[in-house]
Amino acid sequence: MTASTTRRTTASKSRIAAVGAIAVAGALLVTGCGDQTKKGSAPESSGGASKSAPLFSKLPANIQKAGVIKVGTDATYAPMEFKQGEKIVGIDPDIADALGKQLGVKFEFTSGTFDTLLGALPTGRYDAVMSSVSDTKARQQGLDKDGKKTGTGVDFVDYYTASTGILVKKGNPEGIKSTDDLCGKKIAVQRGTTYEQAAKDLAAKCKADGKGELAFEPYATDAEAQTRVKAGGAVADLNDSPVAAYIAQTAGGGADFEAVANKSDAGPFGIAVDKKNTQLRDALAAALDAVIADGTYKTAIDKWGGAQGAVTKAAINGGS
Repeated sequence: MTASTTRRTTASKSRIAAVGAIAVAGALLVTGCGDQTKKGSAPESSGGASKSAPLFSKLPANIQKAGVIKVGTDATYAPMEFKQGEKIVGIDPDIADALGKQLGVKFEFTSGTFDTLLGALPTGRYDAVMSSVSDTKARQQGLDKDGKKTGTGVDFVDYYTASTGILVKKGNPEGIKSTDDLCGKKIAVQRGTTYEQAAKDLAAKCKADGKGELAFEPYATDAEAQTRVKAGGAVADLNDSPVAAYIAQTAGGGADFEAVANKSDAGPFGIAVDKKNTQLRDALAAALDAVIADGTYKTAIDKWGGAQGAVTKAAINGGS
């Protein structure tokens, strides 16, 4: 999630933090990008790699040999990444597909629980995590939500920007215009995202300002948080702006929710890699610059209505 205090991390933001979320959003009805699961076809040539690809030589030797970059994701976050049948589709998989053509390898996505993804990088289970993860200093340094050191941290290649989105019931019955309007109310968030920490910070601010107690409930998936809002058990679900907008457009044919964007807290999403894997990090950054230059990056995000979050160049650890 973004660099702001209201966005999907384990420390200070959200994914800028749904398979149930997709059910709520009706996202399974969307037609979209190619198969990014293990069933997809691999690039040409030996080992599944295309050695003639422009940036193949920049990859670490083990990935060149394997012909695959193993990617961890939480495929419950339309339109960024979600399941369409057995396929993982969305903005992130489409960007990854473009990166793969530059690098000559396949990006193989595996879905897991969001708050476990970064911790799996040092184990080698994933080579990278691409899951609308907000690039934050806390994540770069391996700090938990309390500022305690829990790991070596990760490096990010920033590829997209998003701000906090406030998902409310259709008609916005509580008149929510910003996060300040949530004081004295109950909200829902996805556990392990920056929005869980943002809810705690907002609760403290509401109390200090004398605006009433803010209550919040964390859920394992954003789909559950959405369901809580729809049922009236919470007035809002904090989410990333492109996700909130997509849910509002698709859930119940657009009849279930509205989305309110907090544009002032925009921050970067990054592809996360283990800090020791600087060669892969730099290869991904070079590939991102290449797909921005050749237009395939724009094609990937425009397909899903994500143009508002486009970046003009790759950045490494640009979050705050």
